[in-house]
Amino acid sequence: MNQSYAIGLDIGTTSTKAVVYTVQGEVKGSGSVDYPITVPHPGWAEQDPEVIYAAVLQALRDAVAAAGIRREEIAAIGFSTAMHSLIAVDAEGRPLTNSIIWADNRSSAQAERLKREGIGREIYLRTGTPIHPMSPLAKLIWMREEAPDIFRRAAKFISIKEYVLHRMFGVYVVDYSIASATGLFDIRRLAWEEEALRTAGIRRGQLSEPVPTTHILRGFSREAADSTGLSPDTPFVVGASDGVLANLGVGAVEPGQIAVTIGTSGAVRAVVDRPLTDREGRTFCYVLTDNRWVIGGPTNNGGLMLRWFRDQFSAEEREQAQSLGIDPYEVMVQKAAAVPAGAEGLLFLPFLAGERAPHWNADARGSFFGIGLHHRREHFIRAVLEGILFGVYDVAAVLRELAGEAVEIRASGGFARSAEWRQMMADMFGIPVLVPQTHESSSFGAALMALWAVGAIADLDEGRRLITLAGRQEPVAAHKAVYEELFAIYQLIYRHTVQEMAALASFQRLTNGQTRM
Repeated sequence: MNQSYAIGLDIGTTSTKAVVYTVQGEVKGSGSVDYPITVPHPGWAEQDPEVIYAAVLQALRDAVAAAGIRREEIAAIGFSTAMHSLIAVDAEGRPLTNSIIWADNRSSAQAERLKREGIGREIYLRTGTPIHPMSPLAKLIWMREEAPDIFRRAAKFISIKEYVLHRMFGVYVVDYSIASATGLFDIRRLAWEEEALRTAGIRRGQLSEPVPTTHILRGFSREAADSTGLSPDTPFVVGASDGVLANLGVGAVEPGQIAVTIGTSGAVRAVVDRPLTDREGRTFCYVLTDNRWVIGGPTNNGGLMLRWFRDQFSAEEREQAQSLGIDPYEVMVQKAAAVPAGAEGLLFLPFLAGERAPHWNADARGSFFGIGLHHRREHFIRAVLEGILFGVYDVAAVLRELAGEAVEIRASGGFARSAEWRQMMADMFGIPVLVPQTHESSSFGAALMALWAVGAIADLDEGRRLITLAGRQEPVAAHKAVYEELFAIYQLIYRHTVQEMAALASFQRLTNGQTRM
């Protein structure tokens, strides 16, 4: 039987997607399963590992059914996963905790202590993971101090990908990419970092075996085979994190190319040929392959901000969308596009969930600044869209210091579907924005990695040639000038309100009575 297809499986923050691709890069079918984030206490963010495992099985089953292919035709399945999750499991692999995800800020005090003590900077320079509550390093210290019974009972500390792979194959392995996002992994030696382990208070044996991103697993469990309809002999390639695979999936792997992803959160990334960290600790450096690393920075506040505004303030747009049979976001963006660049002096600092790059400030808080009587709801919508972009532009400015000027952006994530939003980005950055045919860049990157691992394509450069571009936005110079002026004000507002943000964050924690696990 000719093996003509690969599946890219992306375990994301709010859903798991499985996409079936032909070996020419065309989408044949897909499956997607949503799941919730639970917030048991202010600042916490968790998910049920079993719910996500079930979503993985269902998404695979639905994708194969939608594609109408036979299981023998599948050359390989590649994994993409969101970074920074942490699950404590017992000796039998049963979860002792939920999956504590990247958006969880409970370990803010531990992260700040690492920064103050100076050891955090040295660990960052070796591991490439900025010191922040998102990092499993900080989460482990929190668990040791605040949930010692669970910490002592834990046989392993793993990510959601490791949990899924253990359920499927009965082994504990972690790819170099996910490992390099833990704050516990030396990105030059490609091994667990001893000082980081001592700081966390764990042993090497409590972590999974690190393996290359091309590592292949076969012979998955009968339960998984029965649930998905796949053959137990189907090669599963462990793959990498969603961030680095997004660069691969959009073809942003050459000097001068940056990838910008805005989904629930946001990220800006560039590929380099050596490990590269920032003296000020503003950016990450994660492994893609044995000769490619991805530098960049994530923002906490991407499409999540637009969803918040839709749910809280856009009843009118939701009603209009329902009557027209379209997505409410489409109505919102259309209204925003009618407002001049810069929202006539209305700025939005999009820090509703704290912020990661480039500030790494869990206490950052959001605000609208410059509100005047002339501002209407469409101005606020535009300000939200532009505020999200200012957040990623702030990260791109740091990458420019480290890796040089960018000449083009490859866009992915939900925002890439909107020509109006992409145009705002082109205007703000002052360079063209290109969008691939497929918006599921992490899934496609996972599929390309899988095809390369099993020898179906010669190398990743051959995979890049499978990427088809569907659109291109050129910048408007006059708008670029507007955004340059406003970005300087945006930065000033942040710098001059950091202490006030911290005071409000402290007040919110006390008012809401944040408690232990």
